Amino acid sequence: MLSSVVIIAVLVAADQLSKYFATAYLAPAGTMPFIPGVMELRYVLNEGAAFSLFADKEWSRIFFICTTAIVLIVLIVYSVKQKPKSKWEAAVVILILAGGIGNLIDRILHGYVVDFFSTTFIEFPAFNIADCYICIGAALLILIALVEMKKEAKEEKKESEKEVGNGTP
Repeated sequence: MLSSVVIIAVLVAADQLSKYFATAYLAPAGTMPFIPGVMELRYVLNEGAAFSLFADKEWSRIFFICTTAIVLIVLIVYSVKQKPKSKWEAAVVILILAGGIGNLIDRILHGYVVDFFSTTFIEFPAFNIADCYICIGAALLILIALVEMKKEAKEEKKESEKEVGNGTP
């Protein structure tokens, strides 16, 4: 548990440090090349949710702060009561908590989230390191669910073959 808290703190610190550097060094320049043909660094202040949804609404700041806080609290309570069954499940919780906390800090302190990664090969909204944590955590969660479903299906098939082999209908 303590090691998870330390990892979350380190990840949040890395996110906040990256946003500090984006604000200090990228904001004056606006954009900089990063990976030619793939991504550039672009300073963006996102007052909305993912993809800048609801950015122009007065209620959005309070709504996103409250919603994020509730989701984080639920995730913390769930992970304390249910204890992740594997290191992969623990990684999901750590990544989603770190990303949520990183963006929540921005919303509380500034009223917006600093985004700075911007793809150049497709039209896609700018994002930040906390967003990466959340997306990687969500992708891991989906993979874990798919593996579990496959495992359960295999066990059910084995059980059904066992019953048929014994002559049990």
